[in-house]
Amino acid sequence: MRNRITIALLMTLAAAHFGCTKTDSYNTIVSTDKTKPGPVTNVQVTNFSGGAILTYTLPNSQNILYVQANYMINAKDSRQAKSSYYSDTVTVSGFAQSQDYQVTLTVVSRANVSSDPVTVTVHPTTPPYLLAIPTVKMVPDFGGVNITVANPAKAPIGIIVIGPDSTGKLQIIDQNYTNQDSSNFSLRGYDTLPRQFGVYITDQWNNYSDTVYATIKPIYEVEMNKSLFKKYTLPSDVLPFDDQSYWDVQNLWDNNINEPTYNTEQPITPLVWPSWVTFDMGESAKLSRFNLVGRTGDNPTGGFMWGYGTPQAFVLWGRPDVPMDENMPDSTNLPPVGGTTANGWINLGEYHSPAKPSGLPNPQFTSADLAFWQAGFNFNFALTLPKVRYIRFECLTNMGGTNNFFDMNELTFWGDPR
Repeated sequence: MRNRITIALLMTLAAAHFGCTKTDSYNTIVSTDKTKPGPVTNVQVTNFSGGAILTYTLPNSQNILYVQANYMINAKDSRQAKSSYYSDTVTVSGFAQSQDYQVTLTVVSRANVSSDPVTVTVHPTTPPYLLAIPTVKMVPDFGGVNITVANPAKAPIGIIVIGPDSTGKLQIIDQNYTNQDSSNFSLRGYDTLPRQFGVYITDQWNNYSDTVYATIKPIYEVEMNKSLFKKYTLPSDVLPFDDQSYWDVQNLWDNNINEPTYNTEQPITPLVWPSWVTFDMGESAKLSRFNLVGRTGDNPTGGFMWGYGTPQAFVLWGRPDVPMDENMPDSTNLPPVGGTTANGWINLGEYHSPAKPSGLPNPQFTSADLAFWQAGFNFNFALTLPKVRYIRFECLTNMGGTNNFFDMNELTFWGDPR
């Protein structure tokens, strides 16, 4: 059940996370002095989550190259840590439990001669992966399960989800790697029948927790029927670019992620910002999630990705009854999610588009960036929201930073219209 490939991937994440630490690179300097170095003395131990810092006094010698720590992190795996003669500390980490462990320290000379060993006892506090496992929560979500995990140490961990295959055998169905202080994600695509899910936590040293299980009955959801969608323009709505049907709001549900797109006036005249557009889904539903595809542009090797008018921050509003028009509040005056404006628009949530995965400056991007963009950005609705039929999309900021127009390629919604 413990897939070692997942650990290898996690180690890659860990390498990035610890990229600022000193590299254990010690090139032996040739020496003819075969004198056995003295041991470290006055060793002091400072324990932390999953590890310890050892501080010591070096022997008085100019022939020292480094101090080496040897230790077991669990019942089967050993590790080494080294510290150069310029330092008086060495850090040991990766321990599987909060318990006593033996660490052996030796001084190594430039002639590769080792001192007598000094053994000390460390007692790390609870390691990060074990701090995370009690925080795992699994609750029913639309089409699957929602999983939240706290990672108070902000350490590299893997959140591994298992579930039964067609034969009932438990298999890994998702692997989520993070060093953030919290994780919140959903697995979907399941029937509404009760189903068992399990979660365990790993770290980059091949330690893993016990598995937490829950039986989840996924909530019913379907993709909303776009053939029922239609424009529902209110007086305060922004107009399409040049007021032409080519750029009109119907492009948001034409199942086409290429041109033409929805594009507002550019710039909006007279400028009213934030700006919004309204449409009718044709039926009421308790919405579960949505996907937004930004405008790529005619040029697939550059285009408009992470720039121009794609919404960076935005609010979705909804209501079940015939809409009343009003000027929508800006980001500093929003009612809480589920709350309403003076004329009855329900705040369905404030959202922020994700950054470019590669982190490259515009207009540079990778093929993975392009695939990520064309797949669209996925967002969830709160489970407590009521059913709505009419949607108002309010753009707070655009990716170009101009904040005087916005554009999008496609919007797709899921929910329960029953």
